Amino acid sequence: MSKIYTIERFILEHQPESAKGEFTNLLYDIALAAKIIAHKTNRAGLVDILGRAGAINIQGEEQQKLDVYADEMIFRICDHSGRLCVMASEEQEEIMHIPEQFEKGSYALVYDPLDGSSNIDVNVSIGTIFGIYRALDWDLRGREEDVLQPGRDLVAAGYVLYGSSTMLVYSTGQGVHGFTLDPELGEFLLSHQNMRLPAPPAYYSINHAYFQRWSPAVQSYVRWLQGGEDGSAPVMSSRYIGSLVADFHRNLLRGGIFCYPAEENKPNGKIRLLYEAGPLAYLIEQAGGYASNGRGPILDIQPTDLHQRTPLFIGNRSLVDMAEKFVAEED
Repeated sequence: MSKIYTIERFILEHQPESAKGEFTNLLYDIALAAKIIAHKTNRAGLVDILGRAGAINIQGEEQQKLDVYADEMIFRICDHSGRLCVMASEEQEEIMHIPEQFEKGSYALVYDPLDGSSNIDVNVSIGTIFGIYRALDWDLRGREEDVLQPGRDLVAAGYVLYGSSTMLVYSTGQGVHGFTLDPELGEFLLSHQNMRLPAPPAYYSINHAYFQRWSPAVQSYVRWLQGGEDGSAPVMSSRYIGSLVADFHRNLLRGGIFCYPAEENKPNGKIRLLYEAGPLAYLIEQAGGYASNGRGPILDIQPTDLHQRTPLFIGNRSLVDMAEKFVAEED
């Protein structure tokens, strides 16, 4: 590249034709929140921010201190800007209204403030996932219906990966673009433009410890991924971090599939539809891939609950199509 592109410059030059200033600035607000969270994440071993916060979130999971910090930071960055009508967070039971003293905007934000937080204390990559919808009724202040929209209606989605470097990856429907944070400049710089899933795929990501909990169809599919069954699967290695953003990011760059199927005691799966599966499904389709619950597109599922869960197969289309084929034969 002959030019140095900051994320602000790139957003301004590549905003959708339908976008107004508040949409462009909202994306930059999220980038600002990511910088602040990245700063705390990189210093997590040096300050009192590691470990449990002592509370249980709506998912029934014990909150980590950095979880709470990230959740509050995103809300505080975005609550007063006049760009949002409502927010919804994986960490909060109900929708988060914009305070009355601030102007209401035209968009709704859903987010997982810190995906993979169980890995915080062991220095494994974690991340933030977000999705942006247009408000259904711009005259109202913000309702649950504004966030309970299918992923197909997203106008933007992305994630931030906090690892050996901090990356922000997003799409507004015009391809997937990645930016790496330069710690000296304190700015996200364009590093990966028009990201596409490569073929043949290199990796499949699944927790084999749960093999006995899966349906016979999913077990057969996993054996196919390993080179069994009819032997038609591409040769791939198994890689599973246990942090969805990290697994997704690796597979986006190298090609592959991430699977979190339904289990006997979790027939609806574990991945959150609104905060994780929907935004990542939007990104993967922009990168030439596909996301499914095993029976159809994630993007076409109409959410009915803020904390709805779903099975998830996401990655190269050929691999996800094969997962649907195995599940369909069992049905």
